[in-house]
Amino acid sequence: MHLTLDQFLSRFMLHLPTAPSAAAQGDRHAAVLVPVINAAQPELLLTRRAAQLRKHAGQVAFPGGMQDASDASLIHTALREAQEEVGIAPEQVRVVGTLPPVTSSIGFAVTPVVGIVAPDARLKLNPDEVESAFTMPLAEALRLSRYSGFTLQRGNRRHQLWLSWYGDYFIWGMTAGIIRELGQQIALTDVAHLPSSAHQRCVFSLHNA
Repeated sequence: MHLTLDQFLSRFMLHLPTAPSAAAQGDRHAAVLVPVINAAQPELLLTRRAAQLRKHAGQVAFPGGMQDASDASLIHTALREAQEEVGIAPEQVRVVGTLPPVTSSIGFAVTPVVGIVAPDARLKLNPDEVESAFTMPLAEALRLSRYSGFTLQRGNRRHQLWLSWYGDYFIWGMTAGIIRELGQQIALTDVAHLPSSAHQRCVFSLHNA
């Protein structure tokens, strides 16, 4: 089925999560923007981190980072980081809510901020942080059956992680977990499989002259 923006927003507002996907711990806070592109068929914007970064190099991620002392809120953090990483201005984003915070692999409590991005937003990638950006159809991204789970043992703790492929992009860890959490909230159990290769496109080439 097709998922319109109105359908997404209705489900997002009405179907609240029954429980957090993970208990966020620690006093270090960060936020990521979960950017939903406002199109006839909404799309989810993701990035691939630059290869030279010291942490999580080359991984698929959402724009985001740690909270600065000058940030008024974690929503401000997510919007600031998105502007720094991919050039989306805060006024081009309509924030509709947040998902439960999750704990990153390096101990940050990360709050996902869901925002609707204007369809005419032009990306300007920061090469120091972002190698590329791409979108996938939101209905396909939220299809729960596309995610495979595995358990990672770290010391005495077991962590449930998720992974998925989209074309040449390997989506896993916290990013996959956030998307899956959003999929559980939207509850698109009736979304049929959409061939990934038919929908993948590079946002940078389409939105940058």
